[in-house]
Order: sequence, then structure tokens, then C-alpha cells
Amino acid sequence: MTLYSINTGFFKLDGGAMFGVVPKSLWQKTNPSDSNNMCNWAMRSLLIEDGNRLILIDTGIGNKQTAKFFSYYFLHGNHNLENSLKECGFSKDDITDVFLTHLHFDHCGGSIEWANTEKTILQPVFSNAKFWSNENHWNWATKPNNREKASFLSNNIKPIKESGQLNFIKRTDRIVKNVFENFDVFFADGHTESQMIPIINYKGNKIAFMADLLPSTGHIPLPYVMGYDTRPLLTLDEKQLFLELAAEKNYILFLEHDPINECCTVKKTEKGIRLDKCFNLKDIL
Repeated sequence: MTLYSINTGFFKLDGGAMFGVVPKSLWQKTNPSDSNNMCNWAMRSLLIEDGNRLILIDTGIGNKQTAKFFSYYFLHGNHNLENSLKECGFSKDDITDVFLTHLHFDHCGGSIEWANTEKTILQPVFSNAKFWSNENHWNWATKPNNREKASFLSNNIKPIKESGQLNFIKRTDRIVKNVFENFDVFFADGHTESQMIPIINYKGNKIAFMADLLPSTGHIPLPYVMGYDTRPLLTLDEKQLFLELAAEKNYILFLEHDPINECCTVKKTEKGIRLDKCFNLKDIL
């Protein structure tokens, strides 16, 4: 097995929305904002090469939305999904599985592209891949509540099912073992219904792709919960459960949105779970 960090670009979100009830005087110490209160965030995917399988976890925001849409999120940087795959020696046609932690636009938008210059036909970017979600979350996303409606874009979601490439992972417990070989899934419901957190067994380590359960190292203290979360009190419980497990078992946490740190570990302290070490994925390969 080989793991690759895939940078799909950077965007900006409001700092207050990203840290909920936590005052700016506290969160700006780890995530400084610009004059418009916008903080910089990564959209970092993970590629897993395991035998004949090439699994891509999340796909970033993509490039098919309108200029007006993108103007809200200040996309920047020189990276995109296709070029990052090429840098690792792969093309989009090599991907066998696309695992979507959840269907918010910054996690799945890169899954679908325009098939024609007139922009009337949509198609999956990864024509040879199976796409993986779960039935609870799919139903939640395709019949969205008013709070999340702006995050679940139909042109990111419906073409996956229409292509015939959609598959569901069956949720039978909080942690579902061996979804793929060396690949478990932790289900979390605070941010959105049935978000999936992959846990990869790799060379004696457990590497957890944290998605929006833990966007950055700045979110490690338990009260630092995003305003985007639909059930913030549940997120508190889920974060505590997962981070205590991560500290006890020395999990490596792969951070999708942290603009600086790819990976970290956490430790137990008198003040609760806190950051231990930060490092890049390549440092453990």
C-alpha cells in the first residue's frame, strides 16, 4: 500500500462560521483571518494505492460552478485535482474507487464535470470508478434541509446516481470494519447525517482522514465546533470519543482543511485532548 496527499486547491471561509461560538480573539491565534474575516483553508484529498485498487477520498470543489459561485469562496493556489494526480503518476481514468466522506460541495464537487462546451451535459470525472456514499447520507443530501441546502448542489450529486456508478456502504455500527481491505469507517452525525471518517491501517499505523469532524489543528479543543454543523452538541460528543481514541491508540490524523498541516497526532493533558505533533504524510511513508 502507498498513500499520496492530493492537493486540490485552497479556498476561504468566514472564520466565525468555521469556529462557531468560540471568540475570534481565541481562534485567530491558530487561523488568522483577512480584513473580511475570511480564513484560508485547504481542500486536501487522500489517494490510496493498494494492489489493483486506487482509492481517492474526496475530490475538492471542482471547476464547473459559475463565476458568481466561486466569487464567494476565493479559490486560489496553483493546485488542482487533475494536476495533483499527474504529479503522483496517475490519471483520472486510473481511479477505481471514489470514497466521498459526505456530499457538501467542497468534498465532492470535483467528482463531476461538464461533458460538452455548451455546459448542458454532466458526467463523472472518474469514468472507471465506483463512487461510495451511504444510504442515510444520500437521502439526507438529495432531500436537503434548509440549513444545508446551499451545500448540497444537485449538479454534484445526481449525476453520480444517473451514471450507474453509485454504491452504498452499509452502516451497521458506529465503526464499520473492513469496508475495503485495511480500511474501516467511523460514522459521525454532528456535522451532517452519516459523515464517514475513513481509518486506514498502514504499516502498523492507523491513519484517520478527518474530513469535517476535525477540519484543522485549530479545532482540536472540544468547544471549537463549526457553525456549519447541524448538531453541534453531538459533534462535541463525537469529537471527544474519536480524539480520546486517537490519543490512546496514537492515530495519525490526516487533515483535509488545515492550510498548513497535513497530519498531526494528539495527546491527553490536564486540559483535555491537545495537539501533540504536526508533520507531512511523506514523513511516515
